[in-house]
Amino acid sequence: MAKAPVLTPRADDFPRWYQDLINKAELADNGPVRGTMVIRPYGYGLWERMQQEMDARIKEAGAQNAYFPLLIPQSYFTKEAEHVEGFAPELAVVTHGGGKDLEEPAVVRPTSEMIINDYFSKWVQSYRDLPLLINQWANVVRWELRPRLFLRTTEFLWQEGHTAHATFEDARDFAAHIHRRVYEDFMVNVLAMDTVPGRKTVKERFAGAINTLTLESMMGDGKALQMATSHELGQNFARAFNIQYLSKEGRQELVWQTSWGSTTRMIGALVMTHGDDNGLRVPPRLAPVQAVVLAIKGDDAVLAKVREIGDQLRAAGVRVQVDDRTDTPFGRRAVDWELKGVPVRIEIGPRDLENNTAMLARRIPGGKEPVAIDSLVRLLPTLFEEDQALLLTQSRERRESRTSDVSTIEEAVEAATAGGWARIPWATLGEEGEAKLAEHAVTVRCLVAEDGSVPDADDAPGNVAIVARAY
Repeated sequence: MAKAPVLTPRADDFPRWYQDLINKAELADNGPVRGTMVIRPYGYGLWERMQQEMDARIKEAGAQNAYFPLLIPQSYFTKEAEHVEGFAPELAVVTHGGGKDLEEPAVVRPTSEMIINDYFSKWVQSYRDLPLLINQWANVVRWELRPRLFLRTTEFLWQEGHTAHATFEDARDFAAHIHRRVYEDFMVNVLAMDTVPGRKTVKERFAGAINTLTLESMMGDGKALQMATSHELGQNFARAFNIQYLSKEGRQELVWQTSWGSTTRMIGALVMTHGDDNGLRVPPRLAPVQAVVLAIKGDDAVLAKVREIGDQLRAAGVRVQVDDRTDTPFGRRAVDWELKGVPVRIEIGPRDLENNTAMLARRIPGGKEPVAIDSLVRLLPTLFEEDQALLLTQSRERRESRTSDVSTIEEAVEAATAGGWARIPWATLGEEGEAKLAEHAVTVRCLVAEDGSVPDADDAPGNVAIVARAY
């Protein structure tokens, strides 16, 4: 009788495979309140690495970290009508506290434009105060009707950036800088994830923004996932919160603003982009554990050697973990590390010691081979870079092979429902065509220029719509 697979095969049931992997790789559990999640240590380790890489890029862009309250007076949500309308169905409102009805209900933050702009109005007085560049790492709550771990949860973790600038051009350029130099650089060069940078249509734009820049990636089943967004807010919030500065010429002027964010959704994207039927495959530049050294048996000499190798690799800058739990069967431990997607397993037993070799198992391309123990410190950095590049290549090839150029709405729907993306001229599709796509649960993920760059306007000549079903 054939042994049952550890995970539901992706080809049989992709959503079930995703849930199996989240559970068996010990990334997260469902929380006690519907739509919430408990992020387990290995899953949180992935998030910490994402935070570190993103935070460095955000700081290089000039932003500073701050923290703002979780509870926001409900009255703040009456100040920018379009923003309020966009978030109203998702709000969680606190009406009782300390055993009493609150004088004013408080909204659990779904995003922080409202409260941050209230303080910007106090902090910005002169052109010398600009640009004001703030980032916050926090949690937010958006009441989710169809939750799925990491992809859509009622509470999730994220970073949200908020800035104020003296001119439209400065704000526009900063939003674009975050889009490409922070988000795209991180996703391509750390997550090894192919992305399409583009401009959202008016229908898909962030509530209250004048422009939304997005990064869209294709998951393993051909659906799209919005990875991160950067918004030009114009002067909408500045007007609502009276954020003015005294210009060099002595005039009172409204500031121009941006906001931008990325979330724990990126962990779900990592799973669905790089995972296979054996579990996760984590890019080495991201991996909290790049290599695990496993003792096959509880032999004293073997245990001493795996610990020695661990120390050598750690000293060489490799994020390494030693697995000397020989009271747990080796096969089970090997499968667990494979599920977690650690790039390299170094397996040592008594016979390996005799030959001064280790069995090297590579998770990303697959395969095992014996290597000299003395070569590990020199060898691993090269293998990590090979594996990093391979994941990006596979992600890009998937998107390119499953994207069709079409000329009609019917062809676009057919391509999207068949598990791929479509490219169609925006002049052919337009807002009416976008509405027709929605009848088939298909959306315009973004607009791109003919050469693949980000267009300067919604109706720029030659704009192409990227069309897909999405998470």
